[in-house]
Amino acid sequence: MYDDYIDLLEPTPKLHSKKCKIISYAIRVFLQFGTVITALLAWILYDYFIAGATLLVAFIVMGIVRSKIRNSVIPPKQREYQYNDQGIADWYTAKEICDDNLEQELEKI
Repeated sequence: MYDDYIDLLEPTPKLHSKKCKIISYAIRVFLQFGTVITALLAWILYDYFIAGATLLVAFIVMGIVRSKIRNSVIPPKQREYQYNDQGIADWYTAKEICDDNLEQELEKI
C-alpha cells in the first residue's frame, strides 16, 4: 500500500483590519518598486552611470530581501510554489505583524 497523501496547503491569509491592509500594501510597494525608486534617486542625485550600477545592486539586494521574507513566513511545505509580491506581503503581515491571536490577547488585557 502506498502512503501517497496530499498535504493540505494553508491558504494565503486574509487581512481583516485596515491597519494590516495598509501595512501589507506598503510592503508590496516596497518589494515591487524599491529597485526602480532607488535607481531614480541615484540618477537624480548623481549620474546615470551610478544609477545603472545602483539599479543592478538594488536588484540583487531586493531579491535577497524578498527571498528572506518569503522563507521566514511561508510554511516549509509550500515554499516550492510561486508567490507574487502581494502574496509575500500578505503572508508576512499576517504572520509577523498582525497576528490575530496576539491582537485578541492584547484586547483581553
